[in-house]
Amino acid sequence: MYTNSYRGLPPLAGMASFEQGNKDGLSVDDCVSRLKRLHWAFRRLHQIFVHRLVSEPVYELKMGFSLHAHYCADHAAALRSRISEMREPPLGLDVVPDAALDLFFDEILSTPTTELLLLGVYGHAVPALKQALDRHLAETNPVVDHPSIRVCRFALLEVTEMADYGVRCLASLLAGETRAQYQAAEQGLELLLAQAGGLDGTAPRAAGTPRRNFSALGYRFDPVPKRDERFSDPYNMGVHAEAFLYDLVMPADPKPLMLFYKRLREIDVPEVIASILAETPEKPWAYTVDLTRQLWDEARHAMMGEIGFLRAGIRWEDFVPVNFTWSLALNTQLTALERHGVLYFIEQGLMPKTGKRFEWEVGLASGDSFAALAQDYDWADEVLHARIGRDWFVKQMGDSKTATTYGDGCWGRVLIDWEKYRTEGLTGHENWWPALYTEWCRVQGHVVDPAVLAYDTNYSAKRADLRELSTSA
Repeated sequence: MYTNSYRGLPPLAGMASFEQGNKDGLSVDDCVSRLKRLHWAFRRLHQIFVHRLVSEPVYELKMGFSLHAHYCADHAAALRSRISEMREPPLGLDVVPDAALDLFFDEILSTPTTELLLLGVYGHAVPALKQALDRHLAETNPVVDHPSIRVCRFALLEVTEMADYGVRCLASLLAGETRAQYQAAEQGLELLLAQAGGLDGTAPRAAGTPRRNFSALGYRFDPVPKRDERFSDPYNMGVHAEAFLYDLVMPADPKPLMLFYKRLREIDVPEVIASILAETPEKPWAYTVDLTRQLWDEARHAMMGEIGFLRAGIRWEDFVPVNFTWSLALNTQLTALERHGVLYFIEQGLMPKTGKRFEWEVGLASGDSFAALAQDYDWADEVLHARIGRDWFVKQMGDSKTATTYGDGCWGRVLIDWEKYRTEGLTGHENWWPALYTEWCRVQGHVVDPAVLAYDTNYSAKRADLRELSTSA
């Protein structure tokens, strides 16, 4: 076989050797069949991450699910595009490619506990997806199927990251004897995957009829947000961060504490966007990709707040009772369209100079380099989110005025009952600002400013005239 190249230059554009390029590889039909199952796996994993994010109490897992949902949405979109290049429509991308494979994902979606969910996703689904991507890269011809190679190679990078994250989660929460108690559930998932011929359909199929276990009663999305024990007072609305931030009399140097609180509080925005996605499965995949990107951005914002407190030497869970009253109210009082309306209305309100630009300027003025950096990117993200709102919500409503009026009306109907939370004993609305500020001064070696310490940040006293600033987004 001819193997030489001119003057020793890399042959075949550097993609492969002549020997690699000369192998038979997969036919178009075989390639499309495998890619469709990969697409379905990404799509179902996206569904699982989005649906289980809201009711998952552990903060770190909410963040992980947000990122991995974003990865899955993007890679499903890339696979959809590649498949569309290889066959005439209809493409059948919304058709279940294999009943046993679909049941495999149904079972994971319906698992009743965090431990079983992690086992299903990171113990079985993600490793099977990684194996299928590896197999496609190994068996397809690297020249004739190079467009698929690129899609799979890029996907494999992030699926490997997902798999590594999963290994660490399982080692942390399900080590040794703890995992052994779930052996029967794991064997059930392994059997379903075997009955599907593996994730990509290339393995011999196991005998028997696929059977439901966790999904036998059907799955129902839970829109009520849950938090772990570190969120000790999730109804607390005793501090209104915007009141302090927008008070020009107050010094700039402690204001990043309120910025970090606002960012960490954005944990509830992914919960709202996840509920919108969960209840609008009929939307185009491009819509799903855009909203999932926004969901991930908002999770990043929460982690910016987490990092900010860490850099300031503050254990946020000891001083800041981050509430979930916004996501709780929206997810339980409004429809998916109404929630999207509120999201759009708030995002548009963040664009003027009194919005995200102001918060960036506060970060700059404070001298806290991370606060300035975080707000710089937070502002950039919100510009994208405003565009996403115009692309999807405004087009659905007809025009920007109608969309804004509708969103404002929906936001005005949301009842976040400060007084009821107090009278029902859900919270005392403790003013946690003095303790946080005092601790920050101690850690930073600053002298406590009596005016800052005594500042009235109570939301109940300011909620009427500061309604337009009362936002988590």
